[in-house]
Amino acid sequence: MERMFSMHEYSVMSQIVELILAEAKKRDAEKVSHVSIEIGEYTFLGEEQLSFAFEVLTKDTIAQDALLDITTSRGTVECECGYSGAPTKPDDLHSLSPILKCPKCGKIATVKEGLGCTVRDISLVVPDVQA
Repeated sequence: MERMFSMHEYSVMSQIVELILAEAKKRDAEKVSHVSIEIGEYTFLGEEQLSFAFEVLTKDTIAQDALLDITTSRGTVECECGYSGAPTKPDDLHSLSPILKCPKCGKIATVKEGLGCTVRDISLVVPDVQA
C-alpha cells in the first residue's frame, strides 16, 4: 500500500521542520531526537499524513528518525447569544468550509480555539563541551 499525504499537511509540516532544523542549528545540535506538536481540532490536519510528511521531510537531516508526538487540542466556539464551548458539529466536519453552529440557539458560531498548530517541545542531542 502506498502512503500519501495532502499538500495541506505537507506544507504545514514543511514549516515545522524548517523551524526545528533552524532551532537545532542555533544550538549546534548533532541530532533531533524527539518533537512534540499540538494541532487544533479545526485545523483539519490528519495525524497520519503529518507523520508521513515529517518522515519524508526529515530524511537525510539531523531530524531523521526523530520520534514525533502529535496531540490534538479540542476546539471551542463563541456565539452572539453568549454561549461559549463545544459547537454542534456538522455531518461532514471535513468539508471545504464546515459550518459550526451554536448548540444553544442554532446560529453560526465563531471559532475561538482549535485552529492552531504549535511545536510544544524539541529534544536535541548537543555535543558534550568540556573545558
